[in-house]
Amino acid sequence: MFRRTLLLLPLALALTLALVLAPGCASKPKEPTKPAPAAPTPKPPAPRELPPENLPPVMLGIDVLEADGFKQIAGKKIGLLTHPAGVNRRGESTLDVIRLRARQTRLVALFAPEHGLDGKFSASVNFADAIHPPSGLPIYSLHGKTRKPTAAMLKGLDALVIDLQDIGSRSYTFSSAMLTAMAACFENNVEVIVLDRPNPLGGLKIDGPPLDQEWKSYVGALRVPYVHGLTMGEMALMAKALPRMLVIPKIIDVSDAVREKGRLTVVPMRGWTRSMRWPDTGLRWIKTSPLVPSFEAAVGYAMVGLGTEGNAWSHGIGKEHPFRGISYPKKTPDEIIRALEVYKIPGIRLVKRQAAGPDGKPRTGVYVEVVDWQAWRPTELSLYMHKLAAQWSPLNPYAALTAAEQRTFNIHFGSTAYFNELRTRGSRIDPQLFIKNWAERAVVYREQAKKFWLYRE
Repeated sequence: MFRRTLLLLPLALALTLALVLAPGCASKPKEPTKPAPAAPTPKPPAPRELPPENLPPVMLGIDVLEADGFKQIAGKKIGLLTHPAGVNRRGESTLDVIRLRARQTRLVALFAPEHGLDGKFSASVNFADAIHPPSGLPIYSLHGKTRKPTAAMLKGLDALVIDLQDIGSRSYTFSSAMLTAMAACFENNVEVIVLDRPNPLGGLKIDGPPLDQEWKSYVGALRVPYVHGLTMGEMALMAKALPRMLVIPKIIDVSDAVREKGRLTVVPMRGWTRSMRWPDTGLRWIKTSPLVPSFEAAVGYAMVGLGTEGNAWSHGIGKEHPFRGISYPKKTPDEIIRALEVYKIPGIRLVKRQAAGPDGKPRTGVYVEVVDWQAWRPTELSLYMHKLAAQWSPLNPYAALTAAEQRTFNIHFGSTAYFNELRTRGSRIDPQLFIKNWAERAVVYREQAKKFWLYRE
C-alpha cells in the first residue's frame, strides 16, 4: 500500500501543475495598466514688458559718462566736486551714480563749493571740512580756509571730476570753484574731467557789462559779459585755452606753461542745443542755492541781482519770488510800476502779485514777467533800478559808498566806467549809452566764444 501510494504521488502532482498552467482558467491575470497620457508642458509666461521710461531728451554729462561705461574714469582714483544740483536726468545724484555703479573707479574724496555739498549754507558763509556719512569719504571745503584745493587734498588723485550746475550769470561762484580747482589740478598733475550741463538761459543770450581786468575775483573769475551764454564745459575749455584766464588775484595765478600742460576732459551733453532754455530740456530743476530754487529765480538773478547792489532796492515778495519780485522802501507797487514803465524796457512786464510776508499775512509786491525772450535784455532793468535809487534818495547813494562797498559793487557789476558815471551823475545817468556799447562788444565776444562752443545753435 505504501508502495502504491508512492507511485500515485508523481501523477497527482503532474495533474495539479497542468491545471494551474492550463489556459482558460477561472482567474485571469489583470492586464497591465496603461500609463496616463502626459499633461502638456505649460508655456512659460511671456516676459512682462516694463513701460518705457519717460526720460528728458537731454542727456547730461553724467548720463553720457554712464552710457559710455564710465570709460573716462575707469581704473582711476578720483575726487568729485559737486553739489545737490549735480544729478543725472533721472534725478539721481552724480555722487551715488559714480560711487555705486562705476565699479572700475575708486572715489576717494569729495569737494564742496559755496553753499556746501548738501546746499545748506547761505551765500558767502564759510564752512569747514567734514565727513560724508553714507560713504565715510572726506568732504574738503572750497569755501572755508581755502577756495583752492591744496596739494594735500589732491594727493594720490588721478583725476578730479567736476559736476556743478551754473545759472548763466557771471557772478555765480560755481564757475569760479571750477576754475580754481582746474588751476590746482594743473599745478599738481591731476586730470580735470568736467561733466557738462545746460546753461539755463540758453547758449545764445549774451548781455550786460563785460568784466574789467581789475575786478576779477572769486565772485567773477572769467572776463565775459554778465550773461555769457556758455556751459560749464565751454567755460572750462575757454579758461584752458586763453592766456591769463586762470588768474584770480590773491587766489590763483597759473602760468601759461602750467595751463598749457594741464589735462582737461569735457564730457559733453547729448540732445542739447544752444537755443534751448531750461524748460525745453525736460529736466527737473534742483535748487542750486537757497535763493535760486527755480528756473524763474535763475532768470530773475540775471535781471535784478545787479540792480540791488549798493542801494535800498530788495528782491522777493515776502519770502517768495526771489529775484523776480522787487520793492523799494516807502514806494508802493503802483509807484514802482509807473516809474519803471516810463523807460519802456523791452521784453518785460511789471505786474502786482500777492505773496505771504514774514508774518504770514498776504503782501503785495511787483513781479517781473519776461514776455518776449528775444527782445529781453536781462541786465537792462538793473540799470534803471540804479537810476531810480539815485532819484529817490536824498543824496546819490553811490557817491556815499565806502571803499569796501565800492569794491563789492564792482566785482559784481564789473565795469569801472559805469560805476564812475553812476557815482558822479546819479539819476542823470543815461543807461542807453552803456547798453549800446555792451551790445556792440557782445557781437565781438560771440565770435570769439564760438571757438569753444560744443553745441550747435
